[in-house]
Amino acid sequence: MSRIFITGDTHGDYDWCKLKTRRFSVQEDLTKDDYLIITGDFGGVFGGDRTDDFILKCYTNRNFTTLFVDGNHENHDLLDSYPVEEWNGGKVHRITPSVIHLMRGQVYEIDGRTFFTMGGAESSDKQYRTEGHSWWSRELPSDEEYEEAVKNLTRYDYNVDHIITHCGPEEYLSAADPIFERRSNKLTAFLSTIAQTAQYKSWYFGHYHDDKDYGRLHLLYNSIVEL
Repeated sequence: MSRIFITGDTHGDYDWCKLKTRRFSVQEDLTKDDYLIITGDFGGVFGGDRTDDFILKCYTNRNFTTLFVDGNHENHDLLDSYPVEEWNGGKVHRITPSVIHLMRGQVYEIDGRTFFTMGGAESSDKQYRTEGHSWWSRELPSDEEYEEAVKNLTRYDYNVDHIITHCGPEEYLSAADPIFERRSNKLTAFLSTIAQTAQYKSWYFGHYHDDKDYGRLHLLYNSIVEL
């Protein structure tokens, strides 16, 4: 039986401290049949340069398989350049043999559990960034990705075990950080609809750089939790 862990944003190698062996010591006993899921802002596909190569090599050499939804701080043009393939019932970009991008609006079946994924978020600092270099408009889902999400959730009668996103549903924004309450958008509204209509055991999201629990919803940053 696979072991599945979930953690928050890693931002390339900037927030790697939580993955050090002394903090995540169980990784020494894991195999490639075990998974670590990152809730967006993975940052290992960003510059298309040696830094990316170093980050991806480090993840690939770890004992576990790394899965991630995309956040806002990703190079979405680079992500979209990878071939799309089918994996465990959903579409993915396979970045390396054991680093896999879980695409938007998908449902995966992993070790008998179902996961709905919806990456993306709106950058609050995009006015200070350069489009196509440090910010990409594809940070928010397309109409087609929303349609794909509805289609796949309908296929499962809106009943999944776990939901993995980068940003949170609208009603949780002020609880995560009052500043974010003023930054609602189409994606947070869509996630709010999912929160109200879907049946799920737990929901994990990142983006807000904190660790808090809101009942079945869990905001992750430095914490690593095992399902």
